Amino acid sequence: MTPHTLTPAAARRDSTSKTRVALVRPKKPLRWITTAAVAAAVVGLHAVAIEGTDFKPELLVDGWKGMAAFIGDAFPPDLSWEKTLKPGLEATLVTLWIGLLGTTLSVPFALLLAALAAENTSPHRLVYQAARAVLSFFRAVPDIVFALIFVTAVGLGPFAGVLALICHNTGVMGKLWAESMEEIDAGPQEALRTAGANRIQQVTNATLPMVVPQFVGLLLYRFDVNVRSSLVLGLVGAGGIGLLINQSIKSFQFDSMLTHILIVLVLIIVVDQFSAWIRRRLAA
Repeated sequence: MTPHTLTPAAARRDSTSKTRVALVRPKKPLRWITTAAVAAAVVGLHAVAIEGTDFKPELLVDGWKGMAAFIGDAFPPDLSWEKTLKPGLEATLVTLWIGLLGTTLSVPFALLLAALAAENTSPHRLVYQAARAVLSFFRAVPDIVFALIFVTAVGLGPFAGVLALICHNTGVMGKLWAESMEEIDAGPQEALRTAGANRIQQVTNATLPMVVPQFVGLLLYRFDVNVRSSLVLGLVGAGGIGLLINQSIKSFQFDSMLTHILIVLVLIIVVDQFSAWIRRRLAA
């Protein structure tokens, strides 16, 4: 055996040693440069955002006297029945009805657009793109903008708020439901297609039964969100307790404003508990 000849065992050890050396490589400097560049970009974007929004915490500190005076005028809350509590409770019910109708009346439109906007249920690629575009439009336009549009059409009142929520909620729920349809197992639908079922039969007998739990969960979530949104819609004349809060602020009746806000807090807690109870019943 010559000096340069290795035994099989030595050759394996030499190969293993080279492999380990090859695996333990120093990290490339490019990775550190990229990380530093990304961090610098994020910091730079925040600096630009702070400058663009006049983000100055010192102004908040300097304005503590104004905030203290505002809070002092709000306490104690006005608990008079005829002046504040009765109108507040009535307006709260209107707010709840706006959120309820804005959610439930959007279901047929959202369901139809969701079926057309899901790749596995849409009849054609052009229909799929068109349905996606409609859903994107309804989602992109804020509900408060829809409320302003409908106020000019039907006048002040809760009807404008209901129409606004129907439009915006259709876009949001349609998009979420379409994604839920695309994530299901395609087996049952393929089996019905092979058996000669048309597309409507495939959707109603295979797709929808598989996504009902997701649909109900998303519907409850949107109901919760819509009740909160209806409060904001009242600020632009769409009725509900949001309108009373706006009127209290404009008339400097901050004690009445605080009472209305406390009523809103109770409403939100009740809606949250109701939604949680429904979810538990469905999961049982």
